Amino acid sequence: MTDITYQLIAIIIYLAGMVSIGWYAYRRTKDFSDYMLGGRDLGPAVSALSAGAADMSQWLLMGLPGAIYVAGLVEGWIAIGLTIGAWLNWYLVAPRLRVYTQVSNNSITIPSFLDNRFKGNSKLLRIVSGIVILVFFTFYVSSGMVAGGVFFESSFGYSYHTGLIIVALVVIAYTFLGGFLAVSYTDFIQGTIMFFALIIVPIGGLFLNGGIGETLDSIRSVDINLLSFFATASVAGVISSLAWGLGYFGQPHIIVRFMAIKDVKETKSARRIGIGWMILSLVGAAATALIGVAYFQQNPNVTLDNPEAVFIVMGQIIFHPFIAGIMLAAVLAAIMSTVSSQLLVTSSALVEDIFKTLVKKEVSDKTYVNLGRLGVLAVSIIAGIFAWQQNDTILGLVSFAWAGFGASFGPIILLSLYWKKITGTGALAGMIVGAVTAFIWGSTALSGYLYEIVPGFILNLIVAYIVSILTFKPNKEIEDEFDKTLEILNKN
Repeated sequence: MTDITYQLIAIIIYLAGMVSIGWYAYRRTKDFSDYMLGGRDLGPAVSALSAGAADMSQWLLMGLPGAIYVAGLVEGWIAIGLTIGAWLNWYLVAPRLRVYTQVSNNSITIPSFLDNRFKGNSKLLRIVSGIVILVFFTFYVSSGMVAGGVFFESSFGYSYHTGLIIVALVVIAYTFLGGFLAVSYTDFIQGTIMFFALIIVPIGGLFLNGGIGETLDSIRSVDINLLSFFATASVAGVISSLAWGLGYFGQPHIIVRFMAIKDVKETKSARRIGIGWMILSLVGAAATALIGVAYFQQNPNVTLDNPEAVFIVMGQIIFHPFIAGIMLAAVLAAIMSTVSSQLLVTSSALVEDIFKTLVKKEVSDKTYVNLGRLGVLAVSIIAGIFAWQQNDTILGLVSFAWAGFGASFGPIILLSLYWKKITGTGALAGMIVGAVTAFIWGSTALSGYLYEIVPGFILNLIVAYIVSILTFKPNKEIEDEFDKTLEILNKN
C-alpha cells in the first residue's frame, strides 16, 4: 500500500470512531438537559480533557508550532498567558459556576444563568447574550470548517470543498445525534490523541536530530534568538500575549464544561488533569517547532513549504505511514473538537435562550431536544455557506471572537459569581461596552499595539460596577441564592 493509503485508513478509523461515540451518546440522551449539558454527570477527566480539546483547536498543532518555527520562543508568551488564564478559570470560576447554575433554577446555558441570576427584567440580557453567541459562533464554526477543508486539501490532495463536506458531515452527525455527551466524549478521545501526538513527535525528532545537544546547536546556528523569550519581545507585545488568558472567563464552549461536572468536589481533580494536559501539550508543540528548525537545518535537501505544517511533516518523516496517519488524525481532532463544542453552544443559544424566551408556549422536552438538533443542523448549514468560498477574514475572526467573548462575558461572569450587588442593568451595560470596545479597537490600527481584549475587559468591569452601584436594589431571592451557593461551597 502507498503512504497515503495507510494515512487514509487511520483517518477513516478515527472518523468512524467519532460517529460511533455519537450513536452511543444518542442512546443515553433522554431529555433536553441531557442533550445540552449531559445531565451534569461528567467525570473530572472527561471534563478536563474535553474543555482542553474544545479550547485549543488547530492552533495547538498548527498555529503555535508554525509561529515558534518562524519567530522562536518569543511567541511562547501567548501559551504562558493561556496557561495562567486556564488555571485561574478552573480555580475561580469552575466550582462557583457548577454550584450557582444548579442553585439558580438549574440553568443549563450561560445566558439562562445570567437571566436566572439577576431575576426581574433580565430577559433582555438573556436574549442579547444568546444573539452574541449565535452570531460570533456561527462564524467561529465556519472557520473550523475552512480549516477542515484546507486540511484535506493539503494532506491528501482532495479539493477544498470535499474536505469541508467530510468534516462538516462527521461533526454534524455526532453532535446532532448525541449532543453534549457525544461532544464531551469525542473531545476526551480527541484530547488524548492530541496529547500523545505532541509527546511522541518531539521525542522522535530528538533521536532523529542526534540528541538534545545537537538539536540546540543546530537551532543556534539558524538564529540564537529562537531560543529566547525576551530577545525580540516588546512590553506591549508581551502584555497582549499574556492578555489572551483573560479570554477564558468568557468562553461559553469552555465554561459550560464546568456546569456539567458531576460534583463540585471533582473540579479540583479536573483542574489538575486539565492544566497538566495543557502544559505538557503546549511544551510539546513548542518543542516540535524547535526540533523541526534543527531537522531542516541538518537536512537542507528537505524543504518545509508551510511553517504551520511542521508538526504534520515531522510526523510523516519520523513514523510509519499509519502512525503518521494518526498524527494527521490528531490535527483533525483539534479542528473537530472545537467545531462540535461551538456548534452545540450555538444551538443551545438558539433554542434555550432565544426560542424559549420569545416563544412563551410550553412544549414537551422531546420537542426541545429535536429543536436542539434542528438548531445544530441550521447553524451548520449557515456556517457551511460562509465557509464555502474560502475567506481568510473568517479565519482571522477567531482571534477577534476570542477577544469579543472575553471582553463581553468574562467580567460579567466573574462579578456574577463573586459580587452580590451586581445588577442585570449593570451586567447588560458592561457586556455591551465590552463587546463594542473590543469590536472598535480590534477593527483599527490600535490592535497592532495592544490586544483589544485588554481595554474591552477593563471598561466592561468599570461600567458594570458603576451602573450596578447606581441601580442596585436589595433582592432577597438573589441574596438567598448567593448565600446558598457559598454555603454549599464551604461544605465541600
